[in-house]
Amino acid sequence: MAQYKFEGDFENITEPQLEFINKVIQEQDLDVNKVVFLPVGKPGDNFASNVKRLSIEGNNGNMNMIIKIAPSGEAQRMTFMSEIVFKNEHLMYVVILPKFVSLQKEAGVPEEELLRFAKCYGSFNEAPNEVIILEDLCESDYVMLDKFESLSDECMKSVLKSFAIFHSLSYVLKHKEPDTFEYYKSQLYDVWSLMAENPVFKTHTEVFVMTVQALLEEEEHKNIVKSKLAEVFNLLTKLNKWEQNNKHSVIQQGDAWTNNIMFKIGEDKVQTVMLDFQGSKNNNPVADLLYVIFNCTDHETRAKHFFDWIDYYHAELENSLSNFGLKANYVYSRDQLDADVKRYGKLTFGMSVMLANLLMRDTNEASELMEAMKTTADMKELVESMSSQVLQHETIMRARKKVVDLITSFSEFGLF
Repeated sequence: MAQYKFEGDFENITEPQLEFINKVIQEQDLDVNKVVFLPVGKPGDNFASNVKRLSIEGNNGNMNMIIKIAPSGEAQRMTFMSEIVFKNEHLMYVVILPKFVSLQKEAGVPEEELLRFAKCYGSFNEAPNEVIILEDLCESDYVMLDKFESLSDECMKSVLKSFAIFHSLSYVLKHKEPDTFEYYKSQLYDVWSLMAENPVFKTHTEVFVMTVQALLEEEEHKNIVKSKLAEVFNLLTKLNKWEQNNKHSVIQQGDAWTNNIMFKIGEDKVQTVMLDFQGSKNNNPVADLLYVIFNCTDHETRAKHFFDWIDYYHAELENSLSNFGLKANYVYSRDQLDADVKRYGKLTFGMSVMLANLLMRDTNEASELMEAMKTTADMKELVESMSSQVLQHETIMRARKKVVDLITSFSEFGLF
């Protein structure tokens, strides 16, 4: 490895991946002296990828990059559907996101309103050696917020504005180049549907239910969880089929929880960049909205702002569409948005409850779960491992509050 001038922890990275990383680094014309591989975040921050920071020192300057590396172990690749999710993200960073920004530039959209995403320096998409090399947003003063804390109203509005711009560009592409949109849509794989169609998930719904019920104290809450989670996989399949020919569907981000969003918090405004596009697919715009609202905020914050957030999203969608001479009333009306929020309520509740059990785990608990994922591709074993894991008191309290908050919000907002 000496020819690469690499230092740090790169022992789990394959030779083809190292060759590609080295090629991309050489293209930066830094006259490299050394490249150090550094860890990013904590265990549990990234489930489907091995993420590292490259610190590059050269005679012509220094720079950092972020690399997302696909797992090479067969069990882990099967568990995370690595070939599929890296294809999705490759297509998003290399083709779709640049296309969206080119549409904005052609229309003369001001710089500050352009869709912001991490610059992609290179993407190698040959299984099982996939790797994506991205801009390090920390160098532009973006930060990742605490996944255990609710996002504020200001942060949520920044996320919703980003989604409004992002979703609007699907409508613009449908209007200007319908065949291009259809091609993109056909190339993105629906990871959640593949999971829903896995018979193990359906037959082990009871295990998921019992795992969540064990977190709760009140029988009423346990009964709500049981009745709602029983419908999740069938609802998911049904809604995904419906979206295939829905004129309101867009290309969605697909996994907007706190660790997949970077924030730049200034004195007078908050800016947002989405990080992860492995779950991107053709779907209803409210799937992104409800996912981020219910996975990234608590009931106290939602109770104050939920309906304002829906208003704000639609107003920003209108603003972005107006750059292209399109009107939200014709493209995606407020009435349609409200109807879709109701339509997707039960599914969002079920998914959010299942995710609460996963995302509220601390570093050690997440590490244990990730180790189990590395050693088996048997979904039955993984589900049982997840349900049998002994969680710390703090984790149980966090997850309990999360689930009770979800029940309270969905009841109050009329989404059940």
